[in-house]
Amino acid sequence: MTDVTGQLQAARNATYALAALGDAQRNDLLQTLSETLLADQARILAENDKDLARMPKDDPRYDRLQLTPQRLTGIATDIKTVAGLPCPLGQVQLERDMPNGLHIERIAVPLGVVGAIYESRPNVTVDVFALCFKAGNACALKGGKEAHHSNAALMACITKALSKHGIEAGAACLLPPERAAAETLMNATGLVDVLIPRGSQGLIDAVRKNSRVPVIETGAGIVHTYFDATGDVKKGQKIVHNAKTRRVSVCNALDTLVVHESRIADLYDLVSAMAAKDVEIFADTAAYQSLTGKYPAQLLHAATEESFGREFLSYKMSVKTVPSLDAALKHIRDHSSRHSEAIVSEHKPSIDRFLAEVDAAAVYANASTAFTDGGQFGMGAEIGISTQKLHARGPMGLEALTSYKWVVRGDGQTRE
Repeated sequence: MTDVTGQLQAARNATYALAALGDAQRNDLLQTLSETLLADQARILAENDKDLARMPKDDPRYDRLQLTPQRLTGIATDIKTVAGLPCPLGQVQLERDMPNGLHIERIAVPLGVVGAIYESRPNVTVDVFALCFKAGNACALKGGKEAHHSNAALMACITKALSKHGIEAGAACLLPPERAAAETLMNATGLVDVLIPRGSQGLIDAVRKNSRVPVIETGAGIVHTYFDATGDVKKGQKIVHNAKTRRVSVCNALDTLVVHESRIADLYDLVSAMAAKDVEIFADTAAYQSLTGKYPAQLLHAATEESFGREFLSYKMSVKTVPSLDAALKHIRDHSSRHSEAIVSEHKPSIDRFLAEVDAAAVYANASTAFTDGGQFGMGAEIGISTQKLHARGPMGLEALTSYKWVVRGDGQTRE
């Protein structure tokens, strides 16, 4: 197997050269990378086809794995967007003059070496590099076996861009797909500054449990939308349909529709369009009775306890009826992964309570949870969506890839 420790040491060594780059140099390389991806499109898609051929099309990961000309164009555009963002490095976050004459500043600096362990999503290879590089970091990437050909093709584009601009290849490394590489990465204290897992809850739990390197947790998305007693049906139809069916394999996709019992007669109107997408609905007793004879019988199932608190990642969702906003808040509190939650309501006090009381990285009023995304939040590409509260929360862009240091200027001061 490749010398993983050697790769990580090269990444650590590259951080010193990266610190000397100006923002214009970083932006020029990202522009080159964007162009290289499009120029190498045929080769990248051919390698992606090799990975897709080994995965059943009904696997929830298939859509995440698949690259298309449109998706590659989107990735290339995201890289240019990142290049055009303000550089966070060197920004003075805090400044003060002390009575003893010391001038103190808190200044944004790179994290150093950022490790990423991820499954199925080859776009992560490029997204992580672009954001890390713009923020002055080296990156160590550990993708899964299921996407190895795709990841290697994308890394070849990154290496080509680095070489063209005379930047050390160690600024980005793709580790072998074997599990042993992940174990080395998780234990690389002194070489890797932070580790970000992206993938299934099982992967995230394993990294959190076994890593000796500090972890920023990007959690699974168990996502709810609550249709309140005052909810507008037309808004609800669009929001629920978009949140569920826009792209079912992503972490911001809707899993459970929570409906106020006074609006159960409107439930079919809220979900009727999903039948065209063959969305299976797991409905509690009241919802099941309301949909029986309306929603296609082969797509309608009685819910069990396992239907709630579940990330489906497929054309499936559950429906829960509640007697009050309090009950909705409790259901979400009991089953949420603290990723993205939404309310559809025309009652401002209810909206305000929901936004204030729901503990999630992103909370919405009268909008689809599909917007939980770095690009949609104006960050360009994202490195992940953090569901924890330390250091970063929600879509993680450039600022989340920096730390800070204190710079103190004096004129001979000493402390008694």
